[in-house]
Parts: sequence; structure tokens; C-alpha cells
Amino acid sequence: MQLNFFNPNAQKKPTNLSINSDLLRQAKEHHVNLSQTLELRLTEILRDQKRREWQMENQEAIEEYNRRIEARGVFSDGLRQF
Repeated sequence: MQLNFFNPNAQKKPTNLSINSDLLRQAKEHHVNLSQTLELRLTEILRDQKRREWQMENQEAIEEYNRRIEARGVFSDGLRQF
């Protein structure tokens, strides 16, 4: 799976958001960088979504691989000493 699914060097684009006023006040009091925090969280959300999509798209192959390993084992079964 690709680790960088977006261009981290892409130009920043201003946008308008609506945020709970109490959360915004507390974030400002604690010097939270809203842009950075949003980008980090969006990255996490999108990474998780893309991971789920990949797993769904490859579910059949994953299940077949697991069946094969359960039936035949892995190539190193006779080589491991633990």
C-alpha cells in the first residue's frame, strides 16, 4: 500500500470551517495549530479509509492466501528453530 497518498508539498488553500465556539476557544487557549491538527487528523482518517477499501478490494485474495497457508503452511516451517 502506498504510504504517501497525497502530496505533502502541495500548496495550502484557505478554506472556511464552522467549529464549536467552545472548542475553538479552548484550542486557542492551548495554542493548538488548527491547520496542522486538521491535516494530521484528515491524514489518519483517509489512511484508514484507504486501508479498508484495499482490504475489501483484496478480500478474496487474502482469504485464498490464508486457506493455502492453513492447508500447506509456509515455506519456512521446516527451517524455523523456534
